[in-house]
Amino acid sequence: MHPELIRIGSFALPSYGVALAVAFLLSVWLLRRRAPSFGVSPEAAADVAIWLLLSGLVGAKVLLLVVEGPRYLRSWDGFVEFLRSGGVFYGGLIGAVAALAVVLPRRKISFWTFADMAAPPAALGHAIGRIGCLMAGCCWGRECSYPWAITFTDPAAERNVGVPLNVPLHPTQLYEAIGNLVLFVLLVKLEKRRWPGQTFAWYLGSYALLRGTIEFFRGDPRGSVFGGAISTSQLIALAGLFAAFAIGRLNRRKAPAGAVA
Repeated sequence: MHPELIRIGSFALPSYGVALAVAFLLSVWLLRRRAPSFGVSPEAAADVAIWLLLSGLVGAKVLLLVVEGPRYLRSWDGFVEFLRSGGVFYGGLIGAVAALAVVLPRRKISFWTFADMAAPPAALGHAIGRIGCLMAGCCWGRECSYPWAITFTDPAAERNVGVPLNVPLHPTQLYEAIGNLVLFVLLVKLEKRRWPGQTFAWYLGSYALLRGTIEFFRGDPRGSVFGGAISTSQLIALAGLFAAFAIGRLNRRKAPAGAVA
């Protein structure tokens, strides 16, 4: 693909970085648009989004070190690759949720209100981010012979992220981008907040199913558990699915009939 959008001398504009910037800006724009209907000011929503971005970036890097630390820390080239990598999405999600638990009480915003408000923008931003993955070559799939397979040929992609060249692979980045885009549309179109946290729970559970399935087609190193039976992200996806059911069960009981918070 095109890991670099522009190169002028030694300066290169990375496609992945541009995609992340577009994803964040569009997500914040949508978050601000949704904020008034949730009783939150657009300015407060944007301020919290900055904290989510920072904590999400840190969380994504931390989980990357947890699952693939030796690969990145055993050499200088590996460390440079770590700096270039965007990290693991689930680490970013965990970091962002942790930040919400700290930031929102200070602003007197309900956690579930903001989580419901932010779920569709998160899915949309993630879809755009995966397009950046496709362009950069990271998060690649297993070898396959299907008509829709993609083949990476740019040496910069192999040098930056280690993707194999000239081998037809599952376009797992596109699988997840399309899946997140469909999830975004469904969350917006079918949104009925009968209890606090409903939209967030649907997002958490649906993405867990999406990610857990796509992991079977991934070919990049990303950690494993239970003797390699499942990947680290699949284990987290199982926890996310359980959390989604738990949120629904508990919050439905607590919410007064017809009320949301």
